[in-house]
Amino acid sequence: MCFPEGYRPLLGAHETEKAIKDAKDIFERELSGALRLSRVTSPLFVPSDSGINDDLNGVESPVRFTVRNLGAKHMEIIQSLAKWKRMALADYGFQTGRGIYTDMNALRPDDDIDAIHSIYVDQWDWEKVMDAEERTLDYLKATVRTIYASIKRTAFLLSEDFPVLRDTLPEEITFVHSEDAAAEYPDLTPQERERELARRYGAIFLIGIGYGNPPHSGRAPDYDDWSTDTGSGHHGLNGDIIVWDTVRSDSLELSSMGIRVDHDALLRQLEIRGCEERKDLYWHRRLLSGEYPQTIGGGIGQSRLCMFLLHKAHVGEVQASVWPEEARAEARSHGTQLL
Repeated sequence: MCFPEGYRPLLGAHETEKAIKDAKDIFERELSGALRLSRVTSPLFVPSDSGINDDLNGVESPVRFTVRNLGAKHMEIIQSLAKWKRMALADYGFQTGRGIYTDMNALRPDDDIDAIHSIYVDQWDWEKVMDAEERTLDYLKATVRTIYASIKRTAFLLSEDFPVLRDTLPEEITFVHSEDAAAEYPDLTPQERERELARRYGAIFLIGIGYGNPPHSGRAPDYDDWSTDTGSGHHGLNGDIIVWDTVRSDSLELSSMGIRVDHDALLRQLEIRGCEERKDLYWHRRLLSGEYPQTIGGGIGQSRLCMFLLHKAHVGEVQASVWPEEARAEARSHGTQLL
């Protein structure tokens, strides 16, 4: 079952389309102004041998193709722009305290297809130059609070035009470390811990994604810094923004972000994951030679945020993709449709 019992959409089809655009327009303005981000154009595909593409958890296979007029050069559809953005900040000469954001459209055919997952991924990818001295948990938390405030303002402004869309978020986001969550709920799975914490607090930032044996969740070794010791036995300068979805009565991850690896963190994490051969790839050579600035960045799901703000039960109500026929039939039985 994809839809909660008794679910009915608060907005009709035409209102939904207008609200999607309003939500995206408002949030882009709020985010770019708060973090001082300039909009840029980004690629849909990159060379397969560049090391630029994001391998996510390391098991997903990107969509690949060859370009006939470039000697059958192998290319691949991006899975995210985590590494490309940092390279762009260096090549464009952005200064400390400024950054970029872009529309990221990706295909992840290995992803699940359900109420919150699709093989089509659309998100705001953003990246900002920071001082090396700001590689601290306090700086990460301050940035998270800024993003959360942008989400809260978007919810308020959207409710001005669509009063039926009530803001369900708490005033403040709560920070929880994944190692503390594991200690508090040793018998729960990582997903069950997220659900319990999101239900309790309404909105959390779960710190330290990728570290541990086993880790709370997978994270590639070459963009977020998840292995740095931040004190008190904790590791990680990254995390996820997770909210409590009152429509589905479940947790919903809206964003993955973090302070990016420096020279030492990259080498350490490549060794931890047993993929030290990546040091010889184009992107990695440039980082290790000191060409890239220290940055913080992440991705914020566009369809996920719209689904949450518009009180939708299925991501297919705000995103055009492919869905199982049984999911489409279930949607029709609840007075809605999957795009």
